[in-house]
Amino acid sequence: MSAEHPIIAVTGASGAGTSSARAVFRRIFEALSLKAAFVEGDSYHAYDREQMQALVEKARIRGENFSHFGPGANLLDKLERLFRDYGARGTGVTRRYLHTEEEAREAHQAVGTFTPWVRLPPDTDVLFYEGLHGGLVTSEVNVARHVDLLIGVTPIVNLEWIQKIRRDRDARGHKVDDVARTILRRLPDYVTYITPQFSRTDVNFQRVPLVDTSNPFMEQDIPRQHESLVVINFRLNSRVEANIGRLLERIPDAFLSRPTTLVVPGQHMDQAMEATLKPAVRRLARRRPQQDDNDED
Repeated sequence: MSAEHPIIAVTGASGAGTSSARAVFRRIFEALSLKAAFVEGDSYHAYDREQMQALVEKARIRGENFSHFGPGANLLDKLERLFRDYGARGTGVTRRYLHTEEEAREAHQAVGTFTPWVRLPPDTDVLFYEGLHGGLVTSEVNVARHVDLLIGVTPIVNLEWIQKIRRDRDARGHKVDDVARTILRRLPDYVTYITPQFSRTDVNFQRVPLVDTSNPFMEQDIPRQHESLVVINFRLNSRVEANIGRLLERIPDAFLSRPTTLVVPGQHMDQAMEATLKPAVRRLARRRPQQDDNDED
């Protein structure tokens, strides 16, 4: 952790909706005049798409589990080194994983490959990470200890799977059956490495649908925002330090289900995220002497 070079991480599984949180943080950074270095968790996968497919098939033949959720398929030492270097000196190296044909064309590379490693932009105010392992702790690495603000995005699992199926089918051209097999293959690593991170977060945002999602592998639309609730849970001693009473006043139809758990209608999720997280980001910024304190919560 670093007062001069803070790190914010949004952690969540594939299809959880972490990209929506990234959009909220972009608005927060713009409102607070903060220059952010953005890092994608997929950049720290160890293998390109062809290599990963071959290794998954070898693991299947041996009756073993192998997935991007687990340590073996990722460069977690490099991710921890990035966080450590940024916290110490505001620098580090990263790259991009090219998911789509459009991204690949822009980079003049094949889809499913990585761009070269490059240094982060100079003179940034904050590092923002979005991916699978922002709160990971294993016997070999401790990514979470370097993070100044850790956010979990974790819809109930059936909704998470529906979102992943639709995204991988529509944006990446995958077949539904293939996505279902990927979900099943990843389950052991999901339980071992992903879910424990949500006990280390400062706050979790969990979307709960109000429509039937009992069979996520059946062809169906993603429940819309107004067809869901968002459960926002603040960890005791959370670094978010939310004014829950003020959130209840500002967010329509919000209510408390427990003293540290706020529930809001799904259509107000972005508003709730911004109202919850902007003051926390501002507190991080105030530790930097050049930042202006006059912006109102």
